[in-house]
Amino acid sequence: MADRRRINGPVGQTAPPVYDSPQQKREAPPSGDNAVRKIFLKTGVTPSASGSAYLEVEDPHATRPSGTSLKLTCTVHGPRALPRSAPFSPHIILSTHVKYAPFATRQRRGYLRDSSERDLGVHLETALRGAIIADRWPKSGVDIIVTIIEGDQNRDSPEYDRDEGWDMMNVLSGCITVASAAIADAGIDCVDTVAGGVAALAAKDRKSPPSIVLDPDVSAYHKIFAACCVAYLPTRDEVTNIWFKGQLPAADAMLYNKMVERSLVACRSANRVLTQSLNETVRQAQNPS
Repeated sequence: MADRRRINGPVGQTAPPVYDSPQQKREAPPSGDNAVRKIFLKTGVTPSASGSAYLEVEDPHATRPSGTSLKLTCTVHGPRALPRSAPFSPHIILSTHVKYAPFATRQRRGYLRDSSERDLGVHLETALRGAIIADRWPKSGVDIIVTIIEGDQNRDSPEYDRDEGWDMMNVLSGCITVASAAIADAGIDCVDTVAGGVAALAAKDRKSPPSIVLDPDVSAYHKIFAACCVAYLPTRDEVTNIWFKGQLPAADAMLYNKMVERSLVACRSANRVLTQSLNETVRQAQNPS
């Protein structure tokens, strides 16, 4: 018997409305390839969790009122004791879970994690494991859950289907930064704050040669040949994770090192925002009025 009090949604996939005047393809920023998009970061957004954080990345080409292209939220639950049936562990057990919201991308996501989301979780766990002092929490576990509210994609672009998943690099970079802020908000001991940064080898149009750009907006470039996402500890000058995707020309043997170095510049920029947000949280806790 059908439930008459429930309004059921559509059975299949839905498509956004198409207007008569489609938007033009976004162009690369004229300020150069060294510009990093602005980041908004705030901690303590989920009172029920041990620690939480919310991150937004500015979209300088957006025509929407929000003006952002990437929205992430992270909650940390723990550290808490493992069940008695679990074997003894001298260090903390880290569990990461990255999930797209069903409405985060143009193609509607399912409720079960797919392979791309599992890959993001593995890279996030590797990046955070090098920052947390695991020996201080024996036989304990902590769950880090990152929800991608809005992906780093241009849904109105006619060339959306040709992005080849390059936006996942920017998503992983945001996940690393927001998770580091949530871990600090939870009071978990770390050797340093870890921040994520992305650099890519991209061409602005068909005629221009490829060049290394920071924090690339995928829809603003004609083609992206390779991308590199780095998780970096600025104070200790250590890299905890590198994810490289694409192919580099064999003519320049040092191009890979140059991309990693440019990624570190983006990491330092994100770390400044992270440090400023944590300092503001401490000041608010000391002066509640």
